[in-house]
Amino acid sequence: MSDAPDDTMRERAGTSRLKLWLLVDADRWLVAAGFLAAVFVLLFATGVLAPGAATLLTDGDPIETAFQPLIGGTITVVTLVLTLNQLVLSQELGAVGDQRERMEGATEFRRDVADTLGRDVMPPEPAAFLRELVIAAGQRADDVDEALADDEELADDAARLVDSVRGNAETVGENLDDAQFGTFAVVSAALNFNYSWKLYESRRLRASHDLTDEQDEALSALGDVLELFGPAREHFKTLYFQWELVDLSRSVLWAAVPSLVIAFGSVLYLSALVPGAPATGVYLAGPLVVSLVAAVGLLPFAILLSYVLRIATVTKRTLSIGAFTLRETTPNDD
Repeated sequence: MSDAPDDTMRERAGTSRLKLWLLVDADRWLVAAGFLAAVFVLLFATGVLAPGAATLLTDGDPIETAFQPLIGGTITVVTLVLTLNQLVLSQELGAVGDQRERMEGATEFRRDVADTLGRDVMPPEPAAFLRELVIAAGQRADDVDEALADDEELADDAARLVDSVRGNAETVGENLDDAQFGTFAVVSAALNFNYSWKLYESRRLRASHDLTDEQDEALSALGDVLELFGPAREHFKTLYFQWELVDLSRSVLWAAVPSLVIAFGSVLYLSALVPGAPATGVYLAGPLVVSLVAAVGLLPFAILLSYVLRIATVTKRTLSIGAFTLRETTPNDD
């Protein structure tokens, strides 16, 4: 029997709470603002503390040299984001036959889930849809516990699976209760339902024990629900990524306008303004202005960085689908 891995993504990630919060849970604009604040503080501190740093601003053309590549970099970022936006749009555009095939696939999946759960119709909201699945998994775990109760050895072997499904389903169901799609709450809650190990364990129990028809049916019913949760989670994760990429494209395009204005203005005028500052104030005014302008100029990069960090982290944590575990777990010889 293999040890049950942790259910929540934070526990399975094996990293600090703060790091995972910055990568995944924190508001993306807050992460971008933190990055820009760090850039500003570091540049300003260097300009004030480094010997002769303020004087270098008036020697030659360091401002023009620094901000000219920033202009090209901002245009490159905008081009990259437009390419990502085109990729998202390409999945939404297609002939009527392709759209009908997508519709039939989604309808068939909803029908399969409704039939498996014994529902007439499944809710249309992603959070409510996933909540129905995890609640059904908890109910099927209760059925497994009841079916195996007469066999003490088998019940002990299945206790870890039953307890894991019950507790995990209750917690995730509560988190999905008031979650709204478009925010990260839905995907975050879904990532905290560790269905892969549960699916494997239900299959292991069926293969390693001589079960009665009732016991086999109970474990099979639990496995059916877990199998449906996998593609449902991946589907809503994909929709959320598309939603995020659209928001990213819009945010970067808006941020590129002040960034380019600041960068062009710095190249054209800032190098002339700094030398003209009062002699008593150039020591602080020069580094302060240059640091602030540099931070604003990096706004599109900060937004892109904050969004990509979340998308890359979630993608890494969900590379596999089904009863595959890419993380290190306690090995077993079964």
